Amino acid sequence: MATESDGEEETATAAGKLTGSPQLSVDDDLREMAKKAAWSVSSCKPGNGVLSLRDENLDTYWQSDGAQPHLVNIQFQKKVKLQLVVLYVDFKLDESYTPSKISIRAGDGFHNLKEIKTVELVKPVGWVHISLSGNDPRETFIHTFMLQIAVLSNHLNGRDTHIRQIKIYGPRPNPVPLQPFHFTSKEFITYSILR
Repeated sequence: MATESDGEEETATAAGKLTGSPQLSVDDDLREMAKKAAWSVSSCKPGNGVLSLRDENLDTYWQSDGAQPHLVNIQFQKKVKLQLVVLYVDFKLDESYTPSKISIRAGDGFHNLKEIKTVELVKPVGWVHISLSGNDPRETFIHTFMLQIAVLSNHLNGRDTHIRQIKIYGPRPNPVPLQPFHFTSKEFITYSILR
């Protein structure tokens, strides 16, 4: 059954604006990379800090406290391949605290971050998938030490922001070193190396 809101969501997605999906679905060839990182935020209200972004609880949230842009910094000890950023935001619960424009930046550190993607969110409810791949089909991931998520503006001209969860995904490494093929079954992996 189609409703007016369904038509609005289809139009928004076609225009390059994201609305969110209720279920988190990620390809099996991706793995969560965020556990290997050091997380920090530009500001937060007491009790709504960076830990709320990673606690696997959709009822808690990070709430910024200060002037925009609001920043989430994710730093890795070594250069990693990243392919997907997934945010959980809820316009129905957070209203003017919900981000409407987000910038994704990457680099070696704070000194050389470059914007790689800007997305607009239209009253999102659920998981918002932001691909980090470029326009070239060969650019399926980025290779970086640091990722920064910047909330540039909120819905209804809100000042502070709420983000309930953030997940970062990268390609799963090939289980057989120095093997150009990516074997998927245990049987193929067993017979992939000669002794």
